[in-house]
Amino acid sequence: MLNSVVLVGRLTDNPQIVNTESGNPVTSVSLAVQRTWKNIDGVYDTDFIKCVLWNNMASNTVEYCKKGDIIGIKGRIQISDYETEDGAKRTKTEVIADKITFLTTKASKEKKET
Repeated sequence: MLNSVVLVGRLTDNPQIVNTESGNPVTSVSLAVQRTWKNIDGVYDTDFIKCVLWNNMASNTVEYCKKGDIIGIKGRIQISDYETEDGAKRTKTEVIADKITFLTTKASKEKKET
């Protein structure tokens, strides 16, 4: 069996760190991943994929990345069931990161700022 996914996309928001009750840092980011083909209107569709990063990956992402930066994530898909406050059953799909690569270079960040 194999559960592996590789994504490259842009952060849709500035990452924020949260510490669990046991003190482990975690961040949840949304990654905008453009599809490789155009739709019927001639436009590239984009998927927004929720990714969860733990420990050093979370801390480093919060420290070095911001909205719009391009990152690569290698991880696994996790599907969880939960119940809302009103009793409705829901399912959420997330990518749990095993490895992250920061692809926006310092030079490209400096160009954007000038």
